[in-house]
Amino acid sequence: MIKFIKNFRKDENGAVTVDWVVLTAAVVGLAIAAYGSIYSGASDLTAATETFLDGQTVGSIGIPAAE
Repeated sequence: MIKFIKNFRKDENGAVTVDWVVLTAAVVGLAIAAYGSIYSGASDLTAATETFLDGQTVGSIGIPAAE
């Protein structure tokens, strides 16, 4: 039993899998955090654009009337 425990502690199979799981979790966490910031900024920009365009008037371009 002692030999099994020593071999188990030395065995590194599966360590790469753990690394990938941790790395993937970190990337997903960063993506979720970035999404909130990007969404907020895009919403603010959209609202500012809407406000600007609402204040504009459409004028004629001087097309002569048909005779």
